[in-house]
Amino acid sequence: MVIKNLLNIITCVMMSLIVLLTASPDCAAKKKVVKPKILYIPHDSRPIVNKQTIEVLEKAGVEVIAPPEEILGNRENLGDPDLLWDWLNKNTRKNLTAAVISSDSLLYGSLVGSRKHDYDADEILARTDLFAEFRKKHKKLPLYVFGSIMRTPRTGLASGYEEPDYYRYYGANIFRLTELMDKQELEGLTQREIKEFNFLQKLIPTKAIEDWMGRREKNFDANKKLIDCAGNKTFDYLLLGRDDNAPYSQTHNEGRKLLAYGKKIGDKYLTTAGIDEIGLVLLTRAVNLHTKNSPKIFVSYNFGLGADTIPSYSDETIGDSIRSAVKATGATLTEDESRADFILAVNTNPDGSTFEADNPINDGSERRGTEYFVDTVNRYVDDGRKVIVADVACANGSDNALMDRLRERGLLFKLKAYSGWNTPTNSSGFALSTGQLSARMNDNSVNELLLRRYLDDWAYQANVRKIGAARLDWIAGDGRYEFLNDKRSSAEYDCSELLKSFARKNLPSFTGNDKIRVSFPWNRMFEADISLGK
Repeated sequence: MVIKNLLNIITCVMMSLIVLLTASPDCAAKKKVVKPKILYIPHDSRPIVNKQTIEVLEKAGVEVIAPPEEILGNRENLGDPDLLWDWLNKNTRKNLTAAVISSDSLLYGSLVGSRKHDYDADEILARTDLFAEFRKKHKKLPLYVFGSIMRTPRTGLASGYEEPDYYRYYGANIFRLTELMDKQELEGLTQREIKEFNFLQKLIPTKAIEDWMGRREKNFDANKKLIDCAGNKTFDYLLLGRDDNAPYSQTHNEGRKLLAYGKKIGDKYLTTAGIDEIGLVLLTRAVNLHTKNSPKIFVSYNFGLGADTIPSYSDETIGDSIRSAVKATGATLTEDESRADFILAVNTNPDGSTFEADNPINDGSERRGTEYFVDTVNRYVDDGRKVIVADVACANGSDNALMDRLRERGLLFKLKAYSGWNTPTNSSGFALSTGQLSARMNDNSVNELLLRRYLDDWAYQANVRKIGAARLDWIAGDGRYEFLNDKRSSAEYDCSELLKSFARKNLPSFTGNDKIRVSFPWNRMFEADISLGK
């Protein structure tokens, strides 16, 4: 019996040796690696939420299944929710890692559609029921949904022609009226404010305010139903962004009420300031949860007000917004920087102000706090830390003083991620998410994403856009900043040349600066699609 057992053992050992000897020496290296595959429906076709968001995921080794651009909504074509539902049902497969879906697209056609649609309440609520049907067909698919709480632009000009027409004329009055309504609920109004409130009610046409509040009511009820979907496990997670708003505003009013409504479902629902970054935030969550990864983030603010800064277009502190974004990505905050996987360095103004990137103050001159912040970034980089920079001192473009000093010290391409576009919360959420995903990228991919942000946020938004807009009068034909029309192709050429000049001066380490191309897919200069030709 003992001899028989010994023979069995020897046979097993010999078989194992044969397998090892006959196997290719690099068979382990040839083992097929299955890429994460995520279905993603953005809330419109703008490059930042569509192409550029997808680019970040693809450089992180994630395959993204997304609708063709022609069926996504834009500023003039509000999108077709039924067409998008059809696309979703046809493209959801068993091998998907997760689905990250814009509720604005599937309920209204797009983000702009959520503000300007003509659907009645029953149609919108009926579409929310389709999520339950989708869940029944795909019970095991992680489903992450993001949507918006309707914004409250401060003026008609700030609305960018993305609200009903009356907002162009009464936008500032509507904002102020709802600002007072929100304040009245929270702390009451002074006698002077009561008089102003009564005057505004008479000044704004009844038909306009009833239409605007009626649209908001539909959006509010739909969002409550989406929260219910998170509560009954139709969704694995729901993130609602409070689009352009203020500490007192109708958006803030609805946001705090939806926050209270969602408390019953715990950590499956979150609302935060911002909107355009939250698609990437949830895509990052999908990757982190799939890989069972929860990066530790240490946040370092500029001196002064820092985390307590309430940036423009927001109703909360930047510290609260960043805490929410960290939580939504599936990462964790740490107070011990030595244990952090990433350092998120946040460029705030010491006095807590936020100014527009085209403000004359943003001329590149060093301001209070500039040198301190750059020293901080330099120290972390020298210590070998993985540094992410969220540039929120300005809105709608980079801080030129910061960027010039990062360039002078050779730090631009020693970061893991950078963002300084659009609203401050857009920038912080996008930078945070890209930075986490950089752990899955090689150095070349990280640098390519940094270059894209420097060309877009720094070169175009903070510098070229202002010059190009001022030169529109030199171009023949009908058109202006908001609607380029006949001037579009000439403006694209002009801004391309300006961008090439900026890149040659500030980004000389990269070739191909002479082949930069700028286009304006939304027929306006507010955002650009920047490409590097072959």
